[in-house]
Amino acid sequence: MKGKLFICPTPIGNLEDITVKVLRIMKEVDIIAAEDTRHTIKLLNHYGIDKPLTSYHQHNKHKKGHQLIQKIKEGSKIALVSDAGMPGISDPGADIIKQCIDEGLDLEVLPGATASILALVASGLDTSKFVFEGFLHREKNKRKERLLEIKYDERTQIFYEAPHRVIATLKDMYEILGNRRAVICRELTKRYEEYRRGTLKELIDIYIENPPKGEIVVVCEGATEEAKALKNHDLEETNNVSIKEHILKVMEKGLNKKQAIKEVAKVRGIPKREAYQEAIDIEK
Repeated sequence: MKGKLFICPTPIGNLEDITVKVLRIMKEVDIIAAEDTRHTIKLLNHYGIDKPLTSYHQHNKHKKGHQLIQKIKEGSKIALVSDAGMPGISDPGADIIKQCIDEGLDLEVLPGATASILALVASGLDTSKFVFEGFLHREKNKRKERLLEIKYDERTQIFYEAPHRVIATLKDMYEILGNRRAVICRELTKRYEEYRRGTLKELIDIYIENPPKGEIVVVCEGATEEAKALKNHDLEETNNVSIKEHILKVMEKGLNKKQAIKEVAKVRGIPKREAYQEAIDIEK
């Protein structure tokens, strides 16, 4: 008997948002590996599925991943599910999928609910070109560093964010990206599903007054013509200042010395060591 791993998307809120095929596969496999077994058992009970459950999550993915791979080699069929949506997107499912591929084992990805695509389509922003950024870093400086890296990307940008960090993230986006159009998609497919559309500044003001709750997807428009013109202006401006002055200007945006050196080297197209030499006497 040949083992196989099935990647099974689960509802992101509404229990009806699951395919007939996913339900059939979960009834047929030997084991269901779940991010949180307490969460998944509710879904299984709702559909009358009685299968052995085992946990597979961020904190046990190395040990448990090895065990699951071994079971597949021995002929077991395993369904991998996350708490919501497509396993492998911003969760440890990506690790065991890679292990399966490296080991030459069979795997099948089933179609199903994905919050990022649902939010993009509902946003009303450009869907012809887009990029999924997942969760930005919790640390402010690293979050700003990433936003600087994508500042001039013309594609629509999709982010996941926790409700208690969304205001800080929107403020950083406003500071780095400018006052672009954006949409906050909250509690998708659930009873209190909500879409807030506006500029980044408008959304910040809304959520300062009414802090959000629940799962959040932020969809932001890509670099506008104004932003691209600003980029050309910035490039011209950097030619008129020294590397050291350029690094200091970038640090004024909130980045630390190391991050500023990296950003300046990238913008000017010079080796990082050259930028570092110019910044030796700059205090951190």
